Amino acid sequence: MDRPFLGILALDTNFPRIKGDVGNPDSYPFAVVIKVIAGADSPDIVRDGMPADWLLETFIAKARALEERGAAAIISTCGFLVNVQSEIASAVKIPVLLSALSLFPLARATCPGRIGILTASGKALGLNTLAAAGISPELVAVAGLEDVPEFAETFLVPRDEQATELDYSALENAVVARAIGLQTENPDLSAFILECGNLPPYANAVKQATGLPVFHLVGAASLLLEAS
Repeated sequence: MDRPFLGILALDTNFPRIKGDVGNPDSYPFAVVIKVIAGADSPDIVRDGMPADWLLETFIAKARALEERGAAAIISTCGFLVNVQSEIASAVKIPVLLSALSLFPLARATCPGRIGILTASGKALGLNTLAAAGISPELVAVAGLEDVPEFAETFLVPRDEQATELDYSALENAVVARAIGLQTENPDLSAFILECGNLPPYANAVKQATGLPVFHLVGAASLLLEAS
């Protein structure tokens, strides 16, 4: 591949990745190469801490393979991989941005105020994961989607149990409702970050419903590739 391309480390999933999803090549105006990490099931990664050692080693091996193939930069499909951001970034010599949570300093600097985080799992997004992203808990308000059946049964269960069809309208309504609820409870919010790589398809709906900027990894990918 002659032109610069973005490498994507992807969890091993069975659900559909629609346009706008971090793991859909059509989400980007440039070339991407996706490396699926076999055995990296959602429940193994969506947790408040490091994944198993063998998973980290596999992620590092895939990142190095992308670098050797010519990737200009690397992202991932799951924001909870911020827990291994430093380990994977230090294993290669190209820029690595595994999680939208790492966009917190940018969001905070450009949109002073508390930042709302919409996440796959508010229960899993604990102090360890926030610390890995350099986020002080008092500076954010968090809302998870783990209790939304349409979301949890599609994205959070083991691969063999994941829904193979996606109800876009139901998911959009759920994400927007969660964003509005978080904004209502926290009127000082200045922006949102979408932790989960499955949430960017609903970013525009969240912006329209709340009137706030929305940061996510698909948008950041262009900046990352341009800088590389």
